[in-house]
Amino acid sequence: MSIVYNFPALTIVFAMLSGILSSAFKKDGARRLNLAVMTVINLMSLAALIFCLRTGESYNYTMGQIPSPWGNEIRFGTIETMLALFVGVMEELILIGGMAHIKMEVEDTKQNLYFLMASLLLSSLLALIYTNDLFTGYVFVEINTITAGGLIMIGQKGRTTLAALRYMIMSLIGSGLLLFGLCILYDVTGQLLMQPCHEAVVEIFSSGSAYKTPLLVAIGMIGIGLCIKSALFPFSSWVPDAYGSSIAPSAAILSSLVSKGYIFFLIKFCCRVIGYDLIDESHLIDIFFVLGVAGMIAGSVSAIRETDIRRMIAYSSVAQIGYIYMGLGMGITAGIIAAVFHIFSHAATKALLFLAASDLSDASDRGRTFPQLRGAGLRSIPAGVTFAVGALSMVGVPLLAGFTSKLLFAEAALDDSMAYTAVTLIALAISTVLNVIYFLRTVITIYTPDEHHWEVGQVREPRSDFIVSVIMIVMNVAMGVLAIPIVQVIRDGMNLFV
Repeated sequence: MSIVYNFPALTIVFAMLSGILSSAFKKDGARRLNLAVMTVINLMSLAALIFCLRTGESYNYTMGQIPSPWGNEIRFGTIETMLALFVGVMEELILIGGMAHIKMEVEDTKQNLYFLMASLLLSSLLALIYTNDLFTGYVFVEINTITAGGLIMIGQKGRTTLAALRYMIMSLIGSGLLLFGLCILYDVTGQLLMQPCHEAVVEIFSSGSAYKTPLLVAIGMIGIGLCIKSALFPFSSWVPDAYGSSIAPSAAILSSLVSKGYIFFLIKFCCRVIGYDLIDESHLIDIFFVLGVAGMIAGSVSAIRETDIRRMIAYSSVAQIGYIYMGLGMGITAGIIAAVFHIFSHAATKALLFLAASDLSDASDRGRTFPQLRGAGLRSIPAGVTFAVGALSMVGVPLLAGFTSKLLFAEAALDDSMAYTAVTLIALAISTVLNVIYFLRTVITIYTPDEHHWEVGQVREPRSDFIVSVIMIVMNVAMGVLAIPIVQVIRDGMNLFV
């Protein structure tokens, strides 16, 4: 048996141990420890991805060799390992690119706690990606929630405490629904591992058992609970304050990674536990589709009305989460593939935008409103170029990741079995127009000189910020140019996913 077979479980353990050990180090030691461990984790994830691509199979890793229904299990294939690698690389890049903000905005005595929470967050995300056990998934959902709340409020200035409180209230409502749903599901199936649970669910549906009604209730509670936690409209009122008030790397991590962990766990629940053929009977995917389309429009309209650049990007995230749920709500494989690709696309682009927006703000004497940001792209050329690339990707300009996402959603909408073709295409068109309005308005603003531009002069940024910006731009372009092989890997992985 190849040693690579153990890597997914080890990445979770290493990330957790790194977080625990960070509490014993001071700020510099914690930073070096976490970045070193993240690099090792990413190399292990890369090895696991190459292993799965070569074999073309998925694997189950039984913890302690204890069988169902008591055992715990990890399952990994190409989709899981690719997403794990992406999450690990993105978090490490965000921490490196946002290091100047961490040093400047987090107290020296608390910087080790920041890296502690970042490592525990990575551990929870990896667990949500790999776990094949529903209760283990719930445990790491809670770890994800707590660490995300800490990342929001650690700056301790402005509205961060209130923002963290609003986030925790909404998130704990989602957690409560998720836990109650899992309790009911376990009560009627007697299983927590996904495959045995799926077999029990199929038996209940096919036999017309009296347990069918509580099972539908459980499906609804779990689905809505994860929708709340991932900030699907209208459960997204906490997003602008949380993303807008937290420090730049925290906002980038929250927007690009945290919600994606919940969404991927939901995808596994729908595909592996219930099955899309059966979940259609619960009409949960209809809820996904309706709320997803509503979020696409409502989030974009709110972004247009916003004058604070960070809050504008936050509202844009609400719209982009709507895209993902619209794809899941299509109820077809093409829609799920589009949604999974958009998880990658949105995560890479949104991290780019939040880090660039903070640098633009720094170049404007910490101003964040559009009048204050006039000429910011000329004062900080790397940040201006980075933000422009991210904005064009969100709009859907060809050769960038956002264009491929929208193309995949449009292709899925034209599938013969698609019931919402017209609605999907109209929603895509309206959302794209709205994206153009608020993103290009921002790009024009930061490149419009003001009377203070020549007095301020250009701002020099840390070399690490510049390198990270270049890497993220290359990733975005690569997802646009190399879309066909990436989508093919996702499609092949979906065949092994169920």
